[in-house]
Amino acid sequence: MSIAIGIVATVLLLEVLGAWLTGSLALLADAGHMLSDLFGLIVALTATVVAARPATDRATFGFARAEVFGALINGLILIGAAVVVSVLAITRLITPGETVLLGTPMLVVAVIGLAANVAAILLLRPAAAGSINMRGAYLEVLGDALGSVAVIVAAIVILTTGFGQADAIASLVIAGMIVPRAYFLLRDVVRVFSQATPADTDISEIRRHLLGTAGVVAVHDVHVWAITSGAHVFTAHIVVEPEVLAAGTDTLLDALSECLTVHFDVAHSTFQLEPAEHADHEGHQHR
Repeated sequence: MSIAIGIVATVLLLEVLGAWLTGSLALLADAGHMLSDLFGLIVALTATVVAARPATDRATFGFARAEVFGALINGLILIGAAVVVSVLAITRLITPGETVLLGTPMLVVAVIGLAANVAAILLLRPAAAGSINMRGAYLEVLGDALGSVAVIVAAIVILTTGFGQADAIASLVIAGMIVPRAYFLLRDVVRVFSQATPADTDISEIRRHLLGTAGVVAVHDVHVWAITSGAHVFTAHIVVEPEVLAAGTDTLLDALSECLTVHFDVAHSTFQLEPAEHADHEGHQHR
């Protein structure tokens, strides 16, 4: 990931310089896109390091949520970049002005950017399947590559037809690519901060699995939320048969925890085991 960050940072500087020299808004838009992606890569790397820190009395769940704060900032940057690029592109389409676009250097910079992005993709792809952070970083760089393709197409159109507005159109395309990513990123951030049930979690299915465990009579007060993406937390009250409490609960607790870990990828689970008579007089129960 560190190598990928170095590649993206180098290409970012090259695109900013290229946008300044060529007058290309598409290159500037892609540079803004890449700036956000660079931040995302740094956040992913930082989160990997920070998340490895042990929990403390002040941070009992550890520091993994640092990734979510970073994602919030990244999402806001993406929205800001898309708005600015869109306004500039629309303004240029309405009032073209006398901006001189240099198609050849624009094309050269975009091709170099695409080549660098492909190299970063090849670096990150092997680890993307096993890590959410790495998968996010992989998708960031993949988005950069698509942005570079849009600039290349615009440069070719300018060189072959002289149609300078292709640059502004490519900018709008890149902005259009940014918005959905920002939306889904911010949606996931809101879901985590509101402690909503993770999108890939089916509480009814979890309840069915737990009820299938020997000794379990009923399950209530179920809560599932995420500390960060992929780090799910689960709590529930489990009504058990009297024989279970009399014989010892170690075996049942191990079975319940293993069920959640194996079938639902829950990293942290807490169960309150109770007899039926206790559950009957609980003042307030959740589904």
